[in-house]
Amino acid sequence: MSSNHTHTVRGDEAGTRLDRLLGDLEFMVSRSAAQRLIEAGYVLVNGQVPNKNHTTRAGERIDVTIPPPEESDLEPESIPLDIRYEDEYLIILSKPAGLVVHPARGHWSGTLVHALLGHNVDLGTLQGEDRPGIVHRLDKDTSGLMMVAKDDVTQAALSEALKVRSVERRYVTLVHGYIAPDTGLVDAPLGRNPRDRMKMGVVESPNSKQAVTTFRVLDRYMAGRYDDGYTLVECKLYTGRTHQIRVHMAYIKHQVVGDPLYGRNHPKADLGLTRQFLHAYRLSFEHPATGEALDFLDPLTDDLASRLRALEPESMGRTPAGDEVMPLVMPARL
Repeated sequence: MSSNHTHTVRGDEAGTRLDRLLGDLEFMVSRSAAQRLIEAGYVLVNGQVPNKNHTTRAGERIDVTIPPPEESDLEPESIPLDIRYEDEYLIILSKPAGLVVHPARGHWSGTLVHALLGHNVDLGTLQGEDRPGIVHRLDKDTSGLMMVAKDDVTQAALSEALKVRSVERRYVTLVHGYIAPDTGLVDAPLGRNPRDRMKMGVVESPNSKQAVTTFRVLDRYMAGRYDDGYTLVECKLYTGRTHQIRVHMAYIKHQVVGDPLYGRNHPKADLGLTRQFLHAYRLSFEHPATGEALDFLDPLTDDLASRLRALEPESMGRTPAGDEVMPLVMPARL
């Protein structure tokens, strides 16, 4: 059954792009969901079908129809999943590097979504038929923990928890250069790079979104022949923008090692990595149905851990944060 919603643009919302405004409303799951509804003609502004780039004005009436979910034409695929927790409401899994989360141009099969359908056909539908169960994403070549919703109520609850920042997501990343302070904060809005639409960037524009990343230094490594040293960092996300950590680190001139899009692209300085050194190692939140406090840890993958072990002789000394985090992220030696 479809649902209908009406919103009148307030003065403080005027000048905001329509999809962005809708994406922030309580009944809308995400900005991408809003974009799909606009493109499909389910959104009217003052009774008229708007342009997809429509900028809102105070007093405009926005009518939104959310259609019932359609039957998905995605085919389940037998792709192994590294599941760390599962109940009737949700799944926590560790995504490997190289696995795309949902179908997109150039990746119409072999995605995490196809694997989830092969594992469990009952998944939340609020993100659209091509993203069953998806609550948040990791980049293709970022590894680590993700949560998946098995029904619409759980999907809505987890999405809201992300929006109000009650889900704690922590990452470990190795970046180029020496970061002097032990802690830091990057508060810089992100939007599409106007010169390269494949990239995100720190952009001051009406369509940019607030992005906040805090970090703690875990270890620092001496400079070598091909590099200016490295810093191992734990990052905590307060927002979940596309490529957020990678762009914020590049913005402060400490590019993520191995990052093919925003990095230095020097094979030896990148320690031979062919993907970014970025791993989602901790995920903590309150179970939306039971209220139980859940906390999951995922050690570094072998390719990343081996690079750190090779750097150990160049360590300048772990920080107190490093003493806390490193035992959690370094896998036991075989």
